[in-house]
Amino acid sequence: MSRFLPFFPLNIVVFPGEKLNLHIFEPRYKQLVMECQTNDSTFGIPVYLDNGVGDYGTEIKILSIEKKYANGEMDIKTKGLGIFKVKEFQRQMPGRLYAGGEIEDVPLILDEEPLHRLQVLELLRQLYVALGIQSLMISLKPDFLAYDVAHHLGLSTEQEYALLQLHRESERMEFILEHLTGILPVELETERLKERVKLNGHFKHLLPPNF
Repeated sequence: MSRFLPFFPLNIVVFPGEKLNLHIFEPRYKQLVMECQTNDSTFGIPVYLDNGVGDYGTEIKILSIEKKYANGEMDIKTKGLGIFKVKEFQRQMPGRLYAGGEIEDVPLILDEEPLHRLQVLELLRQLYVALGIQSLMISLKPDFLAYDVAHHLGLSTEQEYALLQLHRESERMEFILEHLTGILPVELETERLKERVKLNGHFKHLLPPNF
């Protein structure tokens, strides 16, 4: 079943449940925010990639307007709700400055496998150790979802957008596992290479082979 949403295209991926702070300065989006606030309605952030608006995006709820400036600019706090697919895009809605379109909600199927969570946690821990940033390791609930770690994996915007399009939690976790198992050996090898470079030029205390 389709419905209509005002659009605020951005070159970012927002995942369900994610908190996002935005500074609003363009006239069209000042209008969008004020109307959403007045009507207690939501808007959509379709992902803007490769000089075009993508087919998928996230519905956004305004939590609060934190600050209003004299020139009409605003700082707002928002939260991602569900995922949608764009069925029809209008560059400018009738009588409005901003874009909008007809959307269809994407069902988020929670068929997760607990083993996937354990694997993701262990690989993520290894990655952070390899990068020397273990102090930045995020705290996760035992029943965390793929969306909870998606921004902490070193994914590109294109990869995050690919993840956004997956309907099933099992597929999202498999996507993350494939990414982590792919980059971890590279990072570990990089660390080994750095250590070898550090040793060059130093006096080495080496045991000769016994033959």
